[in-house]
Amino acid sequence: MRSSEEIVAALREAFAAVDVVLPSLCVDPVTGAGREPFALVQLGRCNVRTAERLLAVLRDAAEVRRPPLAAPPADAPSPR
Repeated sequence: MRSSEEIVAALREAFAAVDVVLPSLCVDPVTGAGREPFALVQLGRCNVRTAERLLAVLRDAAEVRRPPLAAPPADAPSPR
């Protein structure tokens, strides 16, 4: 299992690859300092432009993952 810091670094790189910068992305200092084995990751706050960019990236990713519409069988009657 990777450390919380490694996950945050990987997230930062992945967001940068799609031109999204989350300035507050970090390991939550409270849970990171405790004895809990898995600290929380703060995605943090961002401005509206960054939120819009993130929204566009998520929508694009959802489109890629959505299965294509099935074509009707070749012997199906055509709709009128």
